[in-house]
Amino acid sequence: MTTLPDPYAKLRGLFQAEGFPAMEPEILQPSRLFLDLIGEDIRGRMYLTSDRAGEELCLRPDYTLPVCRAHLDGGAPETPARYSYCGKVFRQRQDGAGEFMQAGVECLGRADLEAADADTLALSLSALETLGVTDARIHIGDEALFRAVLSGLNLPAVWERRLGDLFGERDRLDAAIRAMRGGGTETARDDDTSAAALARALEGLAPDTAQSAVAELLRLTGLKPIAGRSASDIAERLLEQATLVRHDPETDRAADVLSRYLAIAGDPRASVKTIEVFAKDSGLDLSAALSSFAARLDAISAHGIPDTSLTFAADFGRRLDYYTGFVFEVHSASRKKAGQIVGGGRYDRLLALLGAKAHIPATGFSIWLDRI
Repeated sequence: MTTLPDPYAKLRGLFQAEGFPAMEPEILQPSRLFLDLIGEDIRGRMYLTSDRAGEELCLRPDYTLPVCRAHLDGGAPETPARYSYCGKVFRQRQDGAGEFMQAGVECLGRADLEAADADTLALSLSALETLGVTDARIHIGDEALFRAVLSGLNLPAVWERRLGDLFGERDRLDAAIRAMRGGGTETARDDDTSAAALARALEGLAPDTAQSAVAELLRLTGLKPIAGRSASDIAERLLEQATLVRHDPETDRAADVLSRYLAIAGDPRASVKTIEVFAKDSGLDLSAALSSFAARLDAISAHGIPDTSLTFAADFGRRLDYYTGFVFEVHSASRKKAGQIVGGGRYDRLLALLGAKAHIPATGFSIWLDRI
């Protein structure tokens, strides 16, 4: 029997040589792992089944979550670790096969964050070179900078949380910023009207008073809360809604500041200067986040990666809640139709969301091998 050559042998060898041993998580994964951390939107892209006990399972749509879950299950989660993978993932897609190859690495527990970010980016470029891609164009962003801007604006907590959750989804973020200027929610659906009216009626009430009012309303109408929500949950959500729909002149200024920040883009080092001027004009202290950003650029340069191959955009982020800082994606200048061929960044929040008791910094990347 003839053994077929492994087209990704050099890639696997590179990861091994750089200290990233291979890991191959189970193909069948609990679907809740992805639904809880990515959201219900991914359900329509997963291949679902169930076991004999009735637990819903899915074919592995991604490697990062299963690798991190396996790390936590290994018994020493606080010990720094490195993993690599090169195998099949499964997603329902409008174009392309539902079964395709993905490769990448996960670096867990390194405390030298900027150096770890730079090393991860450099390794992704080396991996692309083994696959014949030598014309990489790198787009970078930094969620930590955006969060620092939000923190300095002293917004109501509900607005800060809402805007932070939308980072990386520019259309929805712009809609939220427009709502800040005029009061009201990002969308104006008919089914929001009664909820907004009730939210305004509860505005100004103490939480326990609002909870009692909602409980009495449910009793009088005979309505039952859905999805296990209590009167307290509903009251809290409505009080948040009241904050979102109330127009506050201070949020007008915050909206202007955010719009100005999100428009910053271009050469990363020039962008540092632009953000410094922006911070001074806006009365914001972004020194810590900017210092980290500049240190990362220096670490990237130390790998011989030219500044001219990098483009920064203040609004560029990943649409997943667990990303916390530096993010990047790589395109090939000669494969423009392929779109993003590498995506990665820092996801310090993920291990905690999976149940880690201690803070575990993490960074990594994935290569979409079918796009190369």
